[in-house]
Amino acid sequence: MFTLIFVCLCLLCCNLHAETECIPKTSEFKMKGDYLLGGLFDIHHVKNINKLICSTFPVYSQNFTLSSYRRFQMMRFSVEEINNSTSLLPNVTLGYEIFDHCSDTKNFPGIFSLMSVDGSVQPWKESVNFSKVIAVVGTYTSTASLAVAPLFSFELVSFFVLQISYGASSSVFSRKQNFPSFLRTLHPNKDVIEIILRFLEKFKWTWVAFLYIDDDYGRDGLDLFGKKIKDTEICLAFSHGLEENTDYPKLIKQMEALRINVVIVFTTEWTAEKLIMSAIQQNVTNKVWIAVDAWSLHKDLPKKTGIRNIGTVLGFAEPKITIPGFSDFINSFKAQNQCENPQQDPLCNQMCNCSSLSAEDIITADPSFNFPVYSAVYAIAHALHAVLQCGAGSCNKSIKVYPHMVLEELRKSNFTLLNQTIHFDDNGDPKFGPYAIVFWNESGDADEIGSFMFHPEFNFDINEFKIHWHGDKKPESFCSKECPDGYMKKQEGVHKCCFSCTICPKETYLNTTDPYNCLKCKDKEWSAEGSTTCKPRQLEYVRFSDPTAIVIMIGTVILLAFIVAITVLFALNYNTPVVRSAGGPMCFLILGCLSLCSISVFFFFGEPSVAFCILRYFPFLLFYTVCVVCLFARSFQIICIFKISPKFPNISRIWTKCNLHWIFISAAFLFQAILLINRFSLDPPKQYKDKFYFDRIILGCELNKFLDNILISYSLISVLIFLSFCFSYAGKDLPKNYNEAKTITFCMFLLILIWVTFATFQTVVHGKNIDISNAVATLSSLYSLLLVYFLPRCYIILFKPEKNTEQYFQDLIQSYTRSYSQ
Repeated sequence: MFTLIFVCLCLLCCNLHAETECIPKTSEFKMKGDYLLGGLFDIHHVKNINKLICSTFPVYSQNFTLSSYRRFQMMRFSVEEINNSTSLLPNVTLGYEIFDHCSDTKNFPGIFSLMSVDGSVQPWKESVNFSKVIAVVGTYTSTASLAVAPLFSFELVSFFVLQISYGASSSVFSRKQNFPSFLRTLHPNKDVIEIILRFLEKFKWTWVAFLYIDDDYGRDGLDLFGKKIKDTEICLAFSHGLEENTDYPKLIKQMEALRINVVIVFTTEWTAEKLIMSAIQQNVTNKVWIAVDAWSLHKDLPKKTGIRNIGTVLGFAEPKITIPGFSDFINSFKAQNQCENPQQDPLCNQMCNCSSLSAEDIITADPSFNFPVYSAVYAIAHALHAVLQCGAGSCNKSIKVYPHMVLEELRKSNFTLLNQTIHFDDNGDPKFGPYAIVFWNESGDADEIGSFMFHPEFNFDINEFKIHWHGDKKPESFCSKECPDGYMKKQEGVHKCCFSCTICPKETYLNTTDPYNCLKCKDKEWSAEGSTTCKPRQLEYVRFSDPTAIVIMIGTVILLAFIVAITVLFALNYNTPVVRSAGGPMCFLILGCLSLCSISVFFFFGEPSVAFCILRYFPFLLFYTVCVVCLFARSFQIICIFKISPKFPNISRIWTKCNLHWIFISAAFLFQAILLINRFSLDPPKQYKDKFYFDRIILGCELNKFLDNILISYSLISVLIFLSFCFSYAGKDLPKNYNEAKTITFCMFLLILIWVTFATFQTVVHGKNIDISNAVATLSSLYSLLLVYFLPRCYIILFKPEKNTEQYFQDLIQSYTRSYSQ
């Protein structure tokens, strides 16, 4: 309701003023034609809303915008060029009515003039007549467009006016439900923000300030920028809306305090002028200023004294497109027509005191947004060309042209203009026109150093070698220096760009997708400290090809060769006193069990399996028990003969007559066999993975629980070894040359030493060294028994045959008996 009242008041104002309105035909703001185009250009920029007469400001004042005046002339040139064309709209003449849109809120008389039908606007009333203007080119700013666009597409009137803007880039205009008759020929803010983001990512600037004009255009840019950097490494360290009364020295000090070296200036040219001039006055140095298309081609700022000291200015703008004929048009216009007309009523802003401007001033002015003006006029002309069904040399003027017909054809635009294909997307945004990347060089010019293509896809290309950085080095802009590889970030404060670095511990890694957390490696993987990936753990065990395994297996084969040789030697000398004193048939039992024990050594190598783990221990424990119990029986038998028999002859007789030594050996064997079979069948040793080494998995046999289960078996062997040692030690004073007891004593002592050493070593070694130490301990036990017990006897048989006689042994025994009796 408020909107309707406001519109009606404005209509009343316009109708009252229309009685005194007078626009000369020779005015550069107005030209008759078969079809009229409206134009809105901010030739003057007036902030004080009480000052409505725009033309009262001289051309060299702050309120006059030369670049906008150039755009204004570009529209006039475009219409004249189309009227002179024989292929586009033949026999049809375009006219225009242009207004100096010097204020965002005080230009409604001109707006209603464009909307009027027969001098008035009639809401709700259906009429066969409609606005004399088929389309409006303008306005320049988003705020101005937001003020007029709802009026041009007002649904309560019986018409609408098609509007094509050459400078309003706010994203709100892409909403067709709100602005159905609005199109534009420049890229929306979302595309501009995309270029800014590519700048920051290209040069790895993550700590930036965003200064924006505090209006619809600037606030929309800030909102889009904030959303765009949300999932990136870029942080918005500082943002501020620039107004007429902005305290620029304070603003610059705030940025300096935050150590910001990259400043995005998302504002209009007149606001940018104030900011840059203040930066020069405040002696700002070594910063990067990113200029948007609204001021990146500014003609005066790059030439200001001290501009080099503030740092490097990079920006983007339309490529410098030379529009043929424009310079001739301006030269011709300045020679034939002047703007002054004292009878011109200034209220509707169709007057310009521009006589002091030379043609050179206009031609060399900032060319920003000139091609969007040029393409907007041509897009309307092509749409009208289609509506009027123009053919070879003529158009059908009898066709009643309605605005919706022009709008429909305009949306389907697809024509080539200066090597660019002009067409629009569903939102009325352009699908044409690249941007040039520019650099303000030392001469005060904007050099093109790259380009940004929007269609058919984004393509950012820049030649860094053309950039001469202030201080000869590319500035850096960050809150915290990037962490080295393998270091995770720990955010400090509200900004994700401010962080400390912590190295990832071993067994973890840092994924590039999540720099804030060290991820744990999988079970079969490992990583060193400060890693960015995990590596597969190597499976490791003692292979048969391992040098240590080869040496131990060769030692085992040599052991078997010794056993065979000794067996043969003892067999050949079976009836000799040396063999009989060593135990006779018991020697062959010991030698056989030693050979069976040696089987266990081979299964300490190769990939561990349940079978391998069983065969590592079962043969050795079972048959080594027999060996030890034989030595125990033999040591007890020697004590019986030499120590017990003289005093207790019955005990010795019973031991010998009843063959108690064989019974004892068999009982020990059966008892150990039952224990081992029971334990190995119920809970056999299994393969396990030792992770003591973080970079590999050691395959072995699970011993801790298994050793608990066979503790009785080990205890049995230990008790037998201890008893053997005790009995043999008791015979230390036997005949000097009859050293069997001494041999057993030394053998048992050596076994005890080997297994104590092995048990100690087991607590300090890890991985496959455990298997190697097991194999060495097993083989050492076998060698100690074989060499210590059997080798001296082999020596006597082979090299001292005189001692291998019954007479020699009887003499020793009788000599000992006489001495023992005394």
